[in-house]
Amino acid sequence: MDERKPRAIEAAKVPVTVGRPGYPEPLRERVAGRERRALGDFFGLANFGVNLTRIAPGSASALRHAHSREDELVYILEGEPTLVTAAGESLLRPGMCAGFKAGSGEAHHLLNRSGRDVVLLEIGDRKEGDTVVYPDDDLGRAISPEGRRIFVHKNGSPY
Repeated sequence: MDERKPRAIEAAKVPVTVGRPGYPEPLRERVAGRERRALGDFFGLANFGVNLTRIAPGSASALRHAHSREDELVYILEGEPTLVTAAGESLLRPGMCAGFKAGSGEAHHLLNRSGRDVVLLEIGDRKEGDTVVYPDDDLGRAISPEGRRIFVHKNGSPY
């Protein structure tokens, strides 16, 4: 950690994450109302990540997805998102959480169908070699020969 950075900070003051490659067009527009603050990155955490995420009305946390090697947990702070999985939909409220075990194939995402922002914590580990399946879209995330995470079509061709 940079010794000039504070040891503690108001989470909402961590800069919004920008510059990371997002989903390819036209899929990107489905999460256009999502704003992430990478709290784990801000503090230089290497073993797990924590995002403070705000989802505007009508937007999604992500495309519905499942990780091969990364565990994931979401904790709702404000608002009422709808959790969507293959098993159906569940309305979540502040104080509720949901977890997704790596390799389970349980694809998931949150939709904000309400009229106010949803705020949540996203917590996940950072396992190397993680790939992602997006069952509703012609999309996957793979590892390039150079070891970078890249988006691919379901047939394996790069975006």
